[in-house]
Order: sequence, then C-alpha cells, then structure tokens
Amino acid sequence: MAQRMIASLGLVMSFIFLCRAVYIKPVVMWHGMGDSCCNPISLGRIKEVIEATFPGVYVRSLKIGSSIVEDVESGFFRNVNDQVDFVCKQLAADPKLQDGYNAIGFSQGGQFLRAVAQRCPSPAMLNLVSMGGQHQGVYGLPNCNYFNRVCNYIRKLLNYGAYISWVQQELVQAEYWHDPLNEDEYRKASIFLADINNERVINEMYVTNLLKLRNLVLVKFNNDTIVTPKETEWFGFYVPGQVNTTYTLQESPLYKEDRLGLQKMDNEGRLQLIAINGNHLQFSEDWFVEEILHKYFK
Repeated sequence: MAQRMIASLGLVMSFIFLCRAVYIKPVVMWHGMGDSCCNPISLGRIKEVIEATFPGVYVRSLKIGSSIVEDVESGFFRNVNDQVDFVCKQLAADPKLQDGYNAIGFSQGGQFLRAVAQRCPSPAMLNLVSMGGQHQGVYGLPNCNYFNRVCNYIRKLLNYGAYISWVQQELVQAEYWHDPLNEDEYRKASIFLADINNERVINEMYVTNLLKLRNLVLVKFNNDTIVTPKETEWFGFYVPGQVNTTYTLQESPLYKEDRLGLQKMDNEGRLQLIAINGNHLQFSEDWFVEEILHKYFK
C-alpha cells in the first residue's frame, strides 16, 4: 500500500513538474504608429502566432482608448507619458499578469514599453523585445502607408518646432524627436525621451527597474527606410552637430556613463542585439517563432 502511495505521489510530482516546465508567462504587446492592437494583418496575426506556438498562453495586445479608432489616433495625438500611465494602470489591474509577463514592442511601442519597465515594476516585466524601436529617438519622419494626410501634417509640425511646448504635449512623434543639431534644446524640451534615457538627471529608479529584466532584446532592421537613423534601434544615433555620421551603442554617452544600466546588462549577457535583413518590421513568422519566442519566452 505504501509503495503504491509513493508511486502515485511520484507521478503527481512529475506531472506538476512537467506543467511548470511548459508554462509560458503571459505576453503583452504594444503596436507602432498608424497601427492598432487588433489589426488582423499585423498584431492580430502576431497574437495568433504566439497562441499557436504556446497553446493556452495569455496574450494582451494593448489598446489605448476605448475603441480601435481611438487606439490608432493615440499613436499620433495622445501624450506618451499619459499613455504609459494608462498602460501601467491597465497591467496592474489585470489578474492574469500578476506573476509577471513578457513584452514585445513594435516600432514606437518598443520605447513605450521600455518606459513601462522603468516606471512601473509591478507586475514584473520579465523579458522585453523591441522590434525596431527608436530608443535614441528619430530625426526625420518618412511617408507612412497609413494616414498619409496625418503624417504630412505631423511632418510639418515637427519641422516647424518639435520642441514647442504645445507640440511636445500633443504630438507623439515630437516626444521622441531627437535633433542632433541642437542637443541642448532636445535635452531641455523633450518631455518623454530625454527623461526615460536619463539625459537630464539620473533617475536611479529607472536604472534599478530596467536591470530587473532578464533580457532586453533589441531587433534592428538592416534595410530600414522608415526609421531615421536605423542605428537608434540599437541605441545608436547621429554624432552631435551633424546628420551624416552615427555612433554605436557602445560609443554612446548612455552606455559609457551607464546612465540606464545598459553596460552592466551587456556585461552580464542580458542585452541582446539582433540584426535582421529587411525593411521596417519585415520578418517571417518562422524567424519570429525560432529567434524570439523560443529563445526568450520559453
């Protein structure tokens, strides 16, 4: 009798161990400019791929606002700091995320989710994947496939004065606009990017919280014609004072002074730099499953 009980207990323990071994943490996604949480040909499809790869996994694709239309508009015209605060409250109130989650940011969603990691450590973000995120900002806005009229309007505003107070407060792209010809004005006026990059003062909470990540995965698209410069996807940018030569992550003040903990993370093997051929956000589902999901979320 005792032997049967021991054998049964062993089977139960093995089953519990197996369940824990295959359990996948929830996934949170934030879309890019001109997109929405649930577009069936973009994040809607990505959600299906993740669910097919990890059956039963909980995937939350962030919707900013109460409707799809509002979600798309928020990618252009809703203060980024307010959006991050909105997301932090949504994640904190989601019972399915309380044991931690993995995150994927697409394009500008990459730097937005990094702000979530730095400002809102509970629930815990475990791994952050940035797909073409603009972590040192951009200096240039190309034509968009969606909302061309809106994009042209934004481009005019940015050229007119990205650092004017009301433009900073109302225009998403102005909040990560980084003018290499006027670094002082950028650091002084940028209400979002200069803050989360610790370029005015060192916010130790940002460093501490970012270092809690198991991995920060930065995906750069080698043939990117949308993001200017594409080196920003790996925390590189233009050398100050001109727009021809770029510096790398390792050459950046953020890294050398370790203003975000990136150097420490790199030395510990937790900063992953991945390059893929293709234009902005162009990747195959097979590549995404093998190189992102299986390597960092399993």
